[in-house]
This record gives sequence, C-alpha cells and structure tokens, in this order.
Amino acid sequence: MKINSSSEGNTLIVNLFGDIDHHNTEIIKRYIYDNMAHSIKNLVIDLSGVEFMDSSGIGMILGRYKEMSEKMGTVSLVGIRGNMERIYTLSGLYKIIKNYSTVKDAVNSLKL
Repeated sequence: MKINSSSEGNTLIVNLFGDIDHHNTEIIKRYIYDNMAHSIKNLVIDLSGVEFMDSSGIGMILGRYKEMSEKMGTVSLVGIRGNMERIYTLSGLYKIIKNYSTVKDAVNSLKL
C-alpha cells in the first residue's frame, strides 16, 4: 500500500495505490487523520491506483464520510472501476458518495 496526498483550498486529496483490505485500512485512516488540517472541509479519495478492496475498505470510506459530514463537508471518490464498481453499486455507496472520473472533476464539483 502506497499513500500520498495534496490539498487544494479546503480539500484534502488522498491517492491510494495497491490493495485495500483489513491490513491496510487502519494505516489509511491514520494517514488521513494525520494530514487533516483544521481548515480541511472536504476529502477526495483517488482509488484509480487500487486493484482490490474488501468490505473493510468500504467501512473505512464510510467512516471518513461520517467524519466529514460532522464537519459539514463531503467525501468524493475518484477512479472506481472493475469489481470495486460492482461492490459500490451493491452496497449503495453511490447514493451518498459521488464518484468522479478524475481528481480535477471531483475538486471542481466542490467549488460549485
């Protein structure tokens, strides 16, 4: 698992690479928490470098959604494809968290 991030305005952009499973979700949660400045209101998670995600990954994303909602912010996802797209559709995640094709699209949607 590789993680890097950047920020744009009040948005933290987290790029994930590798597999997201129960071994990595705590690492990801800690990374996001450690990089979340007080001014951050929105979170964009780029999954375009992720090949596999299990249910603990969905739980991790839902947890970040809850945290950002408490700050009156949002979570957006980028790059969901393949088997992950099926999991997101079946879990109903698309009803509460939007998926974008690019990070730029996700960040621009937050500026509206």
